[in-house]
This record gives sequence, structure tokens and C-alpha cells, in this order.
Amino acid sequence: MASPFARIVAGPLGRALATRNARIFFGASLGAWTGLWMHRIGVAWLAWELSRSAAWVGLIAFADLAPAVLVSPVAGALADRVDRVRLTMVSQGVIAAEALTVAALTATGGISIGLLFALELVSGSAASFAQPARQTLIPALVGRDDLPAAVATNSLLFNVARFIGPGVAGAVIAAWGVAPAILCNALGQSFASLSMPWLRVDAAQRRGHPATSSLLAETLEGFRYVARHPGLGPIIAFSAATSVLLRGVQEILPPYVERLFGRGAESLAALTACFAVGALVSGLVVASRGRLAGTTRVAVLAILAQAAATAAFVATGAFPVAMLCAALIGAAASAHGISVQVLAQTAASPAMRGRIMSLWALVTRACPALGALALGTAGEAFGLRLPTLVAALLAVGIFAWGLSRMGGIARQLEAPKETP
Repeated sequence: MASPFARIVAGPLGRALATRNARIFFGASLGAWTGLWMHRIGVAWLAWELSRSAAWVGLIAFADLAPAVLVSPVAGALADRVDRVRLTMVSQGVIAAEALTVAALTATGGISIGLLFALELVSGSAASFAQPARQTLIPALVGRDDLPAAVATNSLLFNVARFIGPGVAGAVIAAWGVAPAILCNALGQSFASLSMPWLRVDAAQRRGHPATSSLLAETLEGFRYVARHPGLGPIIAFSAATSVLLRGVQEILPPYVERLFGRGAESLAALTACFAVGALVSGLVVASRGRLAGTTRVAVLAILAQAAATAAFVATGAFPVAMLCAALIGAAASAHGISVQVLAQTAASPAMRGRIMSLWALVTRACPALGALALGTAGEAFGLRLPTLVAALLAVGIFAWGLSRMGGIARQLEAPKETP
């Protein structure tokens, strides 16, 4: 009898990777994301070395993620009206150039905390264009029935990279310093950018629609579409609120590692890998469901589990227990993220997909940045433990609201769609 893992690979995930386009796209994504996680670990540790301040580490995470507040909505509208393949190439090329610059300045001693902040703003802005452009291409890789599996595969590979990248980064930083770890991101992003012309994507899938009005008007139209949608509006608002409260911990790990557990870069990499292992296992389980029914329930209940695991993470002083809690946090966050992406990709009309995905990028990038900034600042005044526990408690309150709306959201987002 085949193992559960073999059934998953041969089933939904196997179908998601069955096409040439999907293998090229997801293979390049894995390389880019591995470099991205090496970059994040390297930059976080570099910021800590330069400043010895949890607030500055939070600011650097904020610089990478916060541009999504201003850029992502416009980027989504742009992805709905321009060549998505070319937009992805250009934006990932900018990310590669920024990583190369940070690595060179670090290696030559020319980096400062202020310059690092400015460069991360550039990278974060470019990533805000890359994310919706790449995600809107996913429906072009597979058929509609396999879209949930493709979205799950996308998230799974992100978490595979999240497992590989920090472990490699920790070893590289310990042996050769921060610069080589950041340089790997330049290589990974360059490869991903150069692989995009290999995709054979129909012209209709490369562009969302011809421009019908100004870019600003189409951007605002995306906000109105989500706000008025009885399913998308509540689930995205729910995810945004809980991301602010719970995701910041993962963005400013160095101060937690040193101040709560008295450990260094190797333990930072190990803890980040635990987040990734939990996310990977959870992602495989969610992907194996292979159906839309019940996805809203998974998205909502996962937040309660994430809040509980986050509280336990900061309450313990034992690093092995913290590693277990990190795995549980990663598992819950992955289950929630995959579920919301599946619901959003399935419910969004093709002409609006770029704008919907840009709002999801806003949730996954800007909201954790805001949470990281708040936790880092509060951590300087009150220590890291108390603000994190308060955030977890507030997240339980948001969960209760989501639970009360769960049935209505499910009816709107999980109902079968007629094939046009």
C-alpha cells in the first residue's frame, strides 16, 4: 500500500507539477525563495550586529515589507493590464541587484544601518511588484480543477525554501560572514528572472485585460471589489488583523533568540527551520485535501492554534520547547495562508485576479511588517515577552469574530462556480 506521502505526491501535487510550465515556474521559485530566506536571515543578523537594537531589527523588517502598503495595490492593477511575465522579470532583476549591492557593501565594510534600511526599501518595493505578477500566472500553469493544488504547491515550495535557506544561511554566516549569504539571494533571483522567457503562456493569461481607465481608478476598483464581496472582504480583513498581531514574531527573531534564550546565529537558523518544518508538514496535509469544501474552517481555526503556540513560544525559557512551538506556529500559519489563497484565487474573477493577489500581498508583507515594528518598539520598552503575549490574546479576540462569520464566508467562497 502506498504511503500517505506518496499518495499526496501522486495526487494533487503530482497534478500541479505535471506540466512543463509548472515545473519551470516552481523550480525557479524554489531557487529564488531559498535565496530570499538566506537574505532575510543575513539581513536580520546584520541589522542586529550593526545596532544591537530590537527596534532597529524591526525597522529593517519593516523596510523590506512595508512598501507593500503603497506599492502592492498599484502593482496588482498593473499586473492586470501589462505583460505579467515581463513585469516579473524586471522586478526580480531589481531584487537581485539590491542583494548584490548589500553583499558588496557588507564585504567591503561600507554598510551602515541607515543605508541598509534604504536598500531594503528598494528591495521591498520591487518584491511588491513581483508577488502579484507571479501569483496571477499560477492559473495559467494548470487547469481550474487543479488550481487549489497549484496554490498549495506554491506555498509548500516557499516553506521548503524556508527550511533550506535559514539552515544554509546559518552555516554560511558562521563560516564566512553575512555577505556570502546575501549574495546567494542575488544568484537565486537572477536565475528566476532569466527563466521566465522559457514559459509558454497564452497571450490571454499574460495580460489581464486592456486598460479601461487610469491606473489609480483600476487600483481603487480592486479595493471596492473586495470590500463589497461578502466572502473575500471578511476573510481578507480577518487575515490582515491576525497577521499584524501574530506574524511579527517571525520577522524579528534575532532579539528573541538572544534575549529570551541567550543563543546566536546557529540557533536563529535552527528556529527558523522549525517554523518551516511545521509549515511544510501542514502544507502537505492541506494540499492532500484536494477539495474546496471546509477550506474556510481550516483558515479560521488555524488562527486559534497560531495564537496559542505564539503565547507558549514566549512563555517558555527552554529552547527545545520553543523549537516545538515554532513548528506549531509555522504549521498553523501555513494552513491559514494556503487556505486563504485557495479561496481568493478561486473566487476572484480573471480580470481582477492581479488586484486580489496584490491585496493578499498587502496582508502577507505589510501586516507582518507593522507587527514587527510594533513588537520591536514595544520590546525595547517592556521586554519582548509581555507585548507578544498581549498580541496573542488580541488575536484570540479576532478569532472569535472570524468564528462568528465563518458560515457566511464559506457559503460565499466555497459554493461551486459555473464553468463559463
